[in-house]
Amino acid sequence: MILKEILEVYEIIDSAHVSGLDLKVYLESLGAEDIELKRLETNKGSTDFIRISIAGKNGKLSGGASPTLGVLGRLGGLGARPEKIGMVSDGDGALVVLALAAKVLKMASRGDRLEGDLIISTHICPDAPIIPHEPVAFMGSPVSTALVNEEEVRGEMDAILSVDTTKGNRILNHRGIAISPTVKEGYILRVSEDLLDIYERVTGRYPVVLPITTQDISPYGNGVYHLNSIMQPSTATNAPVVGLALTTEIPVAGSATGASHPLDLELAARFCLELAKDFGGGSASFFDVKEYKLIRELYGSMANLQGGKK
Repeated sequence: MILKEILEVYEIIDSAHVSGLDLKVYLESLGAEDIELKRLETNKGSTDFIRISIAGKNGKLSGGASPTLGVLGRLGGLGARPEKIGMVSDGDGALVVLALAAKVLKMASRGDRLEGDLIISTHICPDAPIIPHEPVAFMGSPVSTALVNEEEVRGEMDAILSVDTTKGNRILNHRGIAISPTVKEGYILRVSEDLLDIYERVTGRYPVVLPITTQDISPYGNGVYHLNSIMQPSTATNAPVVGLALTTEIPVAGSATGASHPLDLELAARFCLELAKDFGGGSASFFDVKEYKLIRELYGSMANLQGGKK
């Protein structure tokens, strides 16, 4: 259960004055030893990027060979101040991954360390702008998606789980969580059977899959419609990327307050944790390596979809 951590983190980030330092202090109190903070400022405001690296028993940080999982909390902002007070729905991704970090640190202090390394990254902005979007408004960000990718996507990540509120649409009518197909270097691959297994055991229900399109895996700012930014990490890495979406039955604006559901957030965090256990332990894969190699041999590179690469 990760509900306690969800509530602890919520109490910290539901503030007009929250900063990355507040989260750093909280996580260090739980035993975190490797936290990086970086503030970026633009004419739209500022935000604090926070990255927490947690070494596994046999991870690369300890000289081992187990794969490294990156878990990214995607968002524009935690709040839309001064237009709205309180945490907005868009902040759910950050809340989930920070609660995950807290839980993994507590587990490690009790003797239950993950096998592989875990790198968790998000950013902290309590006063991001609201931007128009159909069917409901989105949250913007003081920094561009390209800069977010530059700060959050790291070369040492062997696979990436991108956690994001995905409620502002009419194409997925389900309250809870959903996973996307795997995206790798411009290819939308089949949904991972291993991740479907994790979804089933965590939720006790049949899996729900987020439908994504070619537009969604192309870079922001290219003039085409995007469902949201959940798949944007795939434009900045050769590693496989899967989106973990927090969803609702009806469209809910990213700028909406009072729209974060604690049990859904806990479900998402628990999915992240179980994936971290299985991926680092070698029992879960994001994609079929042989099939991907065959697709590349048959149809060539699709890396141009990542932003002009050939």
